[in-house]
Order: sequence, then C-alpha cells, then structure tokens
Amino acid sequence: MEDARLCLVTGASGYIGGRLVPELLDAGYRVRCLVRTPRKLRDQPWAGRVEVARGDVTDAGSVAAALEGVDVAYYLVHALGTGRDFERTDREAARLFGERARRAGVGRLVYLGGLTPAGVPERELSPHLRSRAEVGRILLGSGVPTAVLRAAVIIGSGSASFEMLRYLTERLPVMVTPRWVHTRIQPIAVRDVLRVLVGCAGLPADVGRAFDIGGPEVLTYVEMMRRYAAVAGLPRRLIVPVPVLTPGLSSHWVGLVTPVPAAIARPLTESLRHEVVCRERDIERYVPSPPGHPIGFDRAVALALERVRDAQVATRWSSASVPGAPSDPLPTDPDWAGGSLYTDVRERRADVAPDALWDVVEGIGGENGWYSFPLAWAVRGWLDRLAGGVGLRRGRRDARRLRVGDSLDFWRVEEIQRGRLLRLRAEMRLPGLAWLEMHVDADGAGGARYRQRALFHPHGLLGQVYWWSVSPFHAVVFGGMARNIVRAAERAQARGPALPGEG
Repeated sequence: MEDARLCLVTGASGYIGGRLVPELLDAGYRVRCLVRTPRKLRDQPWAGRVEVARGDVTDAGSVAAALEGVDVAYYLVHALGTGRDFERTDREAARLFGERARRAGVGRLVYLGGLTPAGVPERELSPHLRSRAEVGRILLGSGVPTAVLRAAVIIGSGSASFEMLRYLTERLPVMVTPRWVHTRIQPIAVRDVLRVLVGCAGLPADVGRAFDIGGPEVLTYVEMMRRYAAVAGLPRRLIVPVPVLTPGLSSHWVGLVTPVPAAIARPLTESLRHEVVCRERDIERYVPSPPGHPIGFDRAVALALERVRDAQVATRWSSASVPGAPSDPLPTDPDWAGGSLYTDVRERRADVAPDALWDVVEGIGGENGWYSFPLAWAVRGWLDRLAGGVGLRRGRRDARRLRVGDSLDFWRVEEIQRGRLLRLRAEMRLPGLAWLEMHVDADGAGGARYRQRALFHPHGLLGQVYWWSVSPFHAVVFGGMARNIVRAAERAQARGPALPGEG
C-alpha cells in the first residue's frame, strides 16, 4: 500500500468529495483529505483509512502542506454563497491551488465543473456557471496536467438537483412553473460522475483539457419531472409554465416547496436558463464506460429512491457547511472575551435504560420532529426561509443514525458521543451563535437522566433583544421537548413508539 499513488481530495466533507473518497480507496489509491474541520470526517466509515490535513484552499501554507507528495489532486470546492465576491474568492483560490500544485510536482489535477451552453457568451452565463468555467481555465493554465469534467444535473440520492426534482414532483401534482422547465438538459447519474472522476486519476500525462460528461439521454425538465413521477409510482403531473417567474422568483418558489434553500436553488435554476447538453464524449477514449453505463435517467432515479427509502444516503447536498454559518467558538470554550452566554437548562429522570433514552435522542428531527409544540418549530422554520436561511426541511441523512457534520433540519451535528451526548449548532439566521445539547446518563437506580441545554451567544444589541424576546416561550418549547423525549422513551419501552410532540 505504501507504493500506491496518493490522491488529495479537497471538499471531502461535501456531497461529491464524501462519495469519491471511498471509491478511490477501493480502487487502490491512498487518500489524503484537506478539510477545514477534521472532526467532520470522524464518523465517516472510511475515516480510519485516510490521512486528514487541516486547512483551507485559500490558505497557501495549508495547501502547500497538503499537496506534499501528492500524485493526483481533486479540486471539488467552490465559494458559491459566501457573498457577492464569491467569484473573486473562487478565482484566487484556484490560482493558489494550481500554483502550489505545480511547485509540489503534482502529476494531475482533476476538477468537477459545470456544463456550459454552446454559443452563449460567458458574460451571459449565470455567476455560478461563469465562475465554474473560470476556475476550470485557471487550473488548465496552471502548468499541471488537468482534467476538467463538466456536468449538468447530477442525479443521485442526496444531491441538491435530485432533491429539487424529487420534492417539486412529489409535492405538487399541479405546478405553475417557470419557462426553464422546457430547457434541454443532459443529466448524469452520480455513479457515473464518480466512476469518471476515479478514472481520471489514470489519464496519460499529456492529457490536459476539458471533457463534457453526461448520461445517455437529453431531456427537458418537464420530461424529467414526469418520468420521475412514473418511476416513483405517482400520478401524472399537470405542469403549466408561465413566463413571469424570473430566476430570482423561481429560486424562492423552489425554496418554499423543497428543502433546498433559495440561496442554493438560485444557482441551480439560473443554470437551467440555457440548454446544457454534451458537445463531445471524448472522455470515453480514456475512461471507457463498462456495460450498463452511462446509467439512464429512469435507472438513476430508481437507484436514488432505493437509497432514500433504505436510509443508505452516504452524503447529501447539505453535507457541506452552509455558507456563512458559524464555526467558532464552541460553547465549551473557556474564554468568551467578556461576552454573554445565555443558557436554558432542563433535566428529567426517565424510567428506562439509558440506551432506550438515547435511541429517542439520536432519532430526533426530520420525520420524527422535535417533540414539542410543532407549530412553533414550523413557524420558526418558515421565518428562517423567508430570511434566506435553510429552514426546517433539510431533514436527516439517516433516519436512525447521526454523525458529526450531518445536517439536521436547521441544525448541524457538531459533536456526538454515542449513548451520551448530542450537540447541535444552529444554522438558522440568528443575531448570534446557538447550540442545543442533549445528554443521557445512568441515574444509578436502573433508570436514566436526561439533561438538555440550549445556549445562545448574542451578537450586539439585536442578539440581546432576540434572546429576551423568545425566552418567555422556552418553558413551552424546551420544557415540552425534554418532557416529551422522556415520555417517548418510556412509551417505546412499554408499548411501542409514541408520536413526536404527544403530551
């Protein structure tokens, strides 16, 4: 194994990167992951088989250290959603990465970008596609042999494109839709994307160019929705396109109907304004498709739905951190620089074994809800959506198990000590930092003790006003939550699971 080639994967905590790592390992490569927060990889099933380098693609020192001894580097990051200057951030990060890769003697760069429409001037592209195209050019000009893969809509369990398609189709039997639903698209199954990404590690050294990659069919979005409905066993959908829905309005419409927030939906919908169809299939010369590949649309949807139904979704679009979400400090940090840290603490005893109580705690959120005042949680989610946040509908990657880095409605799992502690960090729009901790311990008398702690570190006067304005509702929301979690565990042990929010 020491003689195996070393691959660096940036974006390993994201949707594609998190799936690429095990594919590279299974193909016999050694893998190093460059991530800003290494603990996010801790609970990945492949975590013990990789090297982890802490750093960021915008930091020259950490990039240089991560690239040392690397044969193939995968560039799977972008700054979309980090602010109005995201194109500049993407540009500078790509230049830095390419320059450091050349200095380190890296033999190959591989980048996954977006499929751009033929004959459309770059200035008319969406900022998302324009930036992706620019990053590809920068890496191709780095002096390191580079393969730029350009894909349109990726169909796979947990992808943002698939979630958007899935929820639009499932929730709206009659749809008033924007004009882009008649745009021709060449979707590709995530399995084929990963297969080609792995294959690019073995490209000849003299190959440095962009490749279009896509599935075997070209479809309009209307056709994709109707065929999704057929595969999912849904009645035929009635779709009425209207000309007045701009990309901005479309993104808010998608944000209201699906778990994908408007900030992420907008670049997806803007990318559908123009036809995105492969102009060549030259990658087949270097990475030939095995029998049954590339996978057709119906089969790709069926595979994705099978993963969703079996709770086997390896990564989701929300695996990557929400742009602008807080990362520091932790509620356990000793020094708050004179700032306030408000807490709401609830404790209850449960007449169950600690493991039974923990099962309820780890199963919280998503379809199971939050065990208190559902209307209050729903309203808070809608308000967050209206403010441009993620809202309450991201759900869970897995119905039973959580791991560090998982998104959980408008929270993210920051720490999990299985059987004992679950700490969630808020990713809703707030004037401060917020966490929710749930502790389970044995009580020494054959039962368990549940301790729940909500924490809030306000930013400025607005943060102070926010805490004191919502604190009167804590007895109902947090008190009810603690009470109902304990009751659910006791009922589950006695006569089966209770409905979230009962009591």
